Amino acid sequence: MAEPITVSIRREVDPAHIAEATAWVQTGVNLANKYPGFLGSGWVRAGERSQVWHMLYRFASEETLDAWERSPERSWWLSIGEGFVRSERSRRRTGIEGWFDEPATGSVPVTDAAASASGEGDAALPPAPPRWKQAVTIWLGFFPVNLAFAYLVSPVPGWGDLPIWLRALATTLVLTPIMTYWVLPFVTRILRRWLSPAAAG
Repeated sequence: MAEPITVSIRREVDPAHIAEATAWVQTGVNLANKYPGFLGSGWVRAGERSQVWHMLYRFASEETLDAWERSPERSWWLSIGEGFVRSERSRRRTGIEGWFDEPATGSVPVTDAAASASGEGDAALPPAPPRWKQAVTIWLGFFPVNLAFAYLVSPVPGWGDLPIWLRALATTLVLTPIMTYWVLPFVTRILRRWLSPAAAG
């Protein structure tokens, strides 16, 4: 059975072209979203004035990811970014481990969009934390957020009368982006030493 694969990309963008880069990144997300196997993506800047951008996207299998990365749409999209993307580094992970990678601190020049699309030159990946540590980390973030949400919505009239599937749908729609963009990055940053494969236990 195919295993989902996550790609983490670090890009350095010309600070004089932030507006263009923002539109460019969102265009790439919209294009990828049309491809079979696309499971989601997100992107953040390291700071308000930072030229470092981080992007994460996920596909259902190596085959569907390759179809996107070798597509003419992605090649066209990468060619547009050549004017303001100064460097790029990408990493691939299967499973949930991609959320626990150390942030890339180096960069490699983008000289060939086709090579970038095929995944050539990917950096060597550090070993991921044990699965049980990953599970504990996710739980530490999800439990308080889920509990707080339950307390917040319990006074809402009619909430308790909704079918359980509808309550679960609303809960996951609200909490998934919160976990993805704020809680999980915060928890993994706090627990970085403990999550290190070199840490005892």
